[in-house]
Amino acid sequence: MSGSLGKLRLGLACAAAAVILTLSTGTAPVYAADEQQILNALKPKGLTRSLSGGGGGGGGAAVDAKSLDDQRFLDGLRTRKTRSLSSGDRDRVAAIAKEKPQIDLEINFDYNSDKISQKATGAVQALGKALSNPELKDSVFLVAGHTDAKGGDSYNQSLSERRAEAIKTYLIQKFGLQAENLMTVGYGKEQLKNKDNPLAADNRRVQVVNMAAQSQASR
Repeated sequence: MSGSLGKLRLGLACAAAAVILTLSTGTAPVYAADEQQILNALKPKGLTRSLSGGGGGGGGAAVDAKSLDDQRFLDGLRTRKTRSLSSGDRDRVAAIAKEKPQIDLEINFDYNSDKISQKATGAVQALGKALSNPELKDSVFLVAGHTDAKGGDSYNQSLSERRAEAIKTYLIQKFGLQAENLMTVGYGKEQLKNKDNPLAADNRRVQVVNMAAQSQASR
């Protein structure tokens, strides 16, 4: 009897260990970030003072002209609705954003909805506090919505746009951020973070980019 009881206890202990292992190695959020983590990720990273200085030749002037052209392009988008962006516009925004300070956040929405879920409130509040920090004063932020690969292209495109707009609205209403300092874009399932697993949770993310950081640091 005691031998059977010992085996039972051992079996229960192994089962409990298996549960703990499953919980600890399960799919984690892209970033379970707090305010300070978001702030650190979005602060300028000590960029050079001038893109056109030194080296001679015409390369610096060409880079500087491109930077100015990119800035004019971004300024033209700041008052436009997310849904008015063409595929070419979205690709250009992504190219400009590539080297900027950024962070990916897992912000949950209700199923098939652009309503921010109650579970995600803490993440959005942490984002709002970080973007309101004086260290990011005068920055212009891109809020980009991404989905996983489930569903059609047009469906996911629309959903990602509406979700990006929902976060922008929340940040304006709850934290008083200026609408013209929040750009939104939706990429649907075009830019999967985890291409090996198109349905993975880390593909359902919100990308936040400090688009003004480079121009501020080079003044």
